[in-house]
Amino acid sequence: MRQEVTSDVSVTDACGAESLSRTERRKANTRAALIRAGQKFLVEGRTNVSVLDITSTADVGNGSFYNHFSTKEELFDAAVDAALEAHGALMDELTSGLADPAEAFAQSFRLTGRIHRRQPELSLIILARGSRAFASDHGLVPRATRDIRAGIDADRFAVDDLDAAVAVVAGAAIGLAQLILVQPDRDDAQAADSVTRQVLRGLGLSAGDAAELCARPLPTIDNVRRL
Repeated sequence: MRQEVTSDVSVTDACGAESLSRTERRKANTRAALIRAGQKFLVEGRTNVSVLDITSTADVGNGSFYNHFSTKEELFDAAVDAALEAHGALMDELTSGLADPAEAFAQSFRLTGRIHRRQPELSLIILARGSRAFASDHGLVPRATRDIRAGIDADRFAVDDLDAAVAVVAGAAIGLAQLILVQPDRDDAQAADSVTRQVLRGLGLSAGDAAELCARPLPTIDNVRRL
């Protein structure tokens, strides 16, 4: 049976607003607005913009930028981190009920490919700062590390070098995003499942096990809110 997920996907920082003071909420809202502006420029491929362009787009005071970020590069890195973390949190939710770490990993990777087609903004943000996805402490890399380690501990994955395996998985994920983005007529589900099978083989699963995992039903993501 398919599980319907209606959770919001927000690529801005999450804050516990109820526990914050009015001043803290205002600061959090300003930071979130700046990050949304940064994400907008990343999607448009426009990173050579001024701080005034960013604050105008965010509809905040020009001086407020430096209360949160030292440079534009810092803002764009935060914008990528927020996108990665939002995506990672959604994948955690979608796989939370799965006991088999190999299935959880496969489902997350397969769903990621499908989300790239439905949310090309996410793809553009990640691809605009591809190297940042490898270096970030949010989203893809820490979760891939966690999931692959869990698969090793459960004797589902056969991996000699965890860091190398994570690098291969991250590269495949970014390559999949690029493939789906530049080939709009390509079937995103078939592409995602094909790449997932190859990644699973690289992690030590047999061809039959990889194919079986990629044939399992997925939660529907049709109602996930766009950026």
